[in-house]
Amino acid sequence: MTQLVSIERIVSNPNTSGVNGDIVWMPLKSLWLICHLILGLAGILLYPQLDAVLVFVLLTAITICAGHSVGMHRLLIHRSFETSKALEYLFVWLGTLVGMAGPIGMIRTHDMRDWHQRQNVCPPHPAHQADFFTDAWWQLCCEFKLVSPPAFVLEERVSKDWVYILMERSWMLQQLLLALILYLLGGWAWVLWGCSLRISVSLVGHWMVGHFAHRRGHQGWKIEGLPVQGYNLPGLGLITFGESWHGNHHAFPHSAKLGVESGQNDPGFMLITFLKRLGLAWNVKTPTSEPEREGLTRV
Repeated sequence: MTQLVSIERIVSNPNTSGVNGDIVWMPLKSLWLICHLILGLAGILLYPQLDAVLVFVLLTAITICAGHSVGMHRLLIHRSFETSKALEYLFVWLGTLVGMAGPIGMIRTHDMRDWHQRQNVCPPHPAHQADFFTDAWWQLCCEFKLVSPPAFVLEERVSKDWVYILMERSWMLQQLLLALILYLLGGWAWVLWGCSLRISVSLVGHWMVGHFAHRRGHQGWKIEGLPVQGYNLPGLGLITFGESWHGNHHAFPHSAKLGVESGQNDPGFMLITFLKRLGLAWNVKTPTSEPEREGLTRV
């Protein structure tokens, strides 16, 4: 994702190179996805029941919307609004349940891709410029390892927070508590649909949005001088909870509101607005809250 973050966590030095590196296969990352794909498919074949489907839909909506989009992306990474520490922990924990990474890993992955896309030359991996199946392999099963990477300097309110440290060290194990609850309530059907199928669909869906949102689509704005642009994916606002308005996000990375034009549904911002009305969220940023990005041009 190409954005400016409120805190510059990626720090270059004279030896830093954004292109000198290799795409490296990550066995654990691959095993995590493949196991959940197999178990998710087993859930569909063995337990084709309505209650399991509803559990899958409900938990996917909660973890992607409140967790990944609002908690991880708009709050923890971009600090586009503020809330109490307790609610922040809850939203970020729900984001951890999506199954992508822990909070620190999510920040690092996001900010490194952001840094790559702001350089004069962006390699194909962080630019999502490979063909569909190659990019799927790269993003879902591999990582781009630089020979001389920039430093990752995490702010102390995250790096020294024992709750976030615990989430980071045990992010895969966080599924066990949810799996136990689902098993007690609905047996293996709820576990396979509510954990494994949900995780595999979330991982693949997240990659697909990133893939297409960096290649083509509606473009309301562009950033002159950058090798990678963001695009909106019309019609997907509801099922992505606003994350499909990626061209808008490139234009206004500080904004909690991603669906900034008429007709652009943004359930994530609806949730933030609801919290604000209850007095549970404040300092909510919109596109006009900060100066325009350098090079921002209306298309």
